[in-house]
Amino acid sequence: MKKTYDVANIRCEGCVNTIVKALFEHFGNSVEVDLSVVPRKVTVEIKGESDEEFFISTLRKLGYPLIDDEISSIEGAVMKGKSFVSCAIGKFNPTKEKR
Repeated sequence: MKKTYDVANIRCEGCVNTIVKALFEHFGNSVEVDLSVVPRKVTVEIKGESDEEFFISTLRKLGYPLIDDEISSIEGAVMKGKSFVSCAIGKFNPTKEKR
């Protein structure tokens, strides 16, 4: 089933590239990121609870928590920093296909 999540800290195509690459092996081409709305929306094919857990934990490791995640101010600042690094990596390593 396709599910859409509101995700924080996504700013540009660099962020999208990093997210798509990190999730590709597990979810294939089902990952879609919508940069035209705020908050940014990420849609993915979720087949079970373990898929959802993997999806959320992968985004958090990259610095992109779900909007409704309860995080402290310090953790939020750390995630924002992680997202800047993830974004920069995505800018230098673009995905091969256009979304």
